[in-house]
Amino acid sequence: MPKPDLRLYGLLDASLGAERLPILARQAAENGATLLQYRDKTAGTRDLVESACAIRAALEGTGVPLLVNDRVDVALAAGAAGVHLGREDMAPEDARALLGPRAIVGITVKNEADALGAASPAVDYACIGGVFETLSKRNPDPPVGLAGLAALRRLVASLSPDLPVGAIAGIDAERLASVLAAGADGIAVISALFHSDDVPRTAGSLRAAVDAGLSGRPA
Repeated sequence: MPKPDLRLYGLLDASLGAERLPILARQAAENGATLLQYRDKTAGTRDLVESACAIRAALEGTGVPLLVNDRVDVALAAGAAGVHLGREDMAPEDARALLGPRAIVGITVKNEADALGAASPAVDYACIGGVFETLSKRNPDPPVGLAGLAALRRLVASLSPDLPVGAIAGIDAERLASVLAAGADGIAVISALFHSDDVPRTAGSLRAAVDAGLSGRPA
């Protein structure tokens, strides 16, 4: 199974408006996004499934996978490609058992203990962060910064050399080069992409910048 492509990982947060999410998903997918995640921390299960189904339908034909944040049950019900899990969510091994071998299972890495969990064969990718401060999510943990990102990236690589690793929180067009230089294989974004006045153009611009940054990095 191909490794998840984290180059431009768009997070479709509920704050963007449920009715807009399928439209934004399609625009992002058609213009450079490589992976998308639906995130809603407050809605009821039935509403979550309905929204996830609508987003998945909007992505048909694009080849861009849709993941669901936290909720393995919602991913199953909506036919999503997989889940993204935090430290308080279901264990990756349990999620894998429920979702099957072809699903994508990603985890958040905030510290060394989380990085050790990335070595599990049930994990398909890790996302380190928050790297910078962000207004998109309440986060009790302080940002790891570029030095922390680089250190955690090295630790993950020592345990699982081929695991794709992204970076999240506060990343925009000005910061993405430094994030990639610190070792990230891609960027996970909300505001930098979906708060744009022109999502298609911004997706294309971010993707081009990520590709350029990765092409200039030593192999």
